[in-house]
Amino acid sequence: MDGDVSASISRRYVVAGLGSVFCAGLAGCTTDGGGGAAPGRVRVYSYEEIYGPMPRERFPLPAVDLSKVDSKFYRREVRDPTGEKPGTLVVNTSKRYLYHVLPGRRAIRYGVGLGRAGFEWSGRGWIAWKQAWPKWTPPDEMIARNPELAKYSADNGGMPPGLNNPLGARALYIHNEDGDTLYRVHGTREFASIGRAVSSGCVRMINQDVIDLYDHVRAGSPILVT
Repeated sequence: MDGDVSASISRRYVVAGLGSVFCAGLAGCTTDGGGGAAPGRVRVYSYEEIYGPMPRERFPLPAVDLSKVDSKFYRREVRDPTGEKPGTLVVNTSKRYLYHVLPGRRAIRYGVGLGRAGFEWSGRGWIAWKQAWPKWTPPDEMIARNPELAKYSADNGGMPPGLNNPLGARALYIHNEDGDTLYRVHGTREFASIGRAVSSGCVRMINQDVIDLYDHVRAGSPILVT
């Protein structure tokens, strides 16, 4: 169901001793950014690397134009502010962050775009399943608002995967006790939407970020949208 997961440069990072924090001053690098690193260790991301092109993907991804993304929404490892158990995904809608909670009171923090007013969803659920390069099938309510989308209905097989597919490179499907919420955590190539409320309810991530999250999150993982 998940498809093959390509070896990804988005997972590459450097873990250095505190004596190497001078790297944080280099262009495209950052240290913790969330209140201090684990004792004796600091993780440094090279943004030119993790947001660079991904030619090995099924549909090769171009580099992210980081000039279109506020730097506060770049991927970071931070001190966990959520108090949730490791493995949980937490979406803070007010700050436009998604946290993947790690052991040791740490978390990977990603910037996200969210649903505009009237299309938000919040609550607890779980990642029922996940898909690499998914098809996109607009729900009936969306087709009713925009009849042109009927060509991508379930009866017509949906929109094929690809760079122009609204779900991007990866999708994580959110269910709760009532079943499919119809909300997803998914990729986007619309970098300028990160940090904004513009989509029809789903949680958007930079494609390179959603690939990184996909590689580290299992189906069944809990998710909290606040």
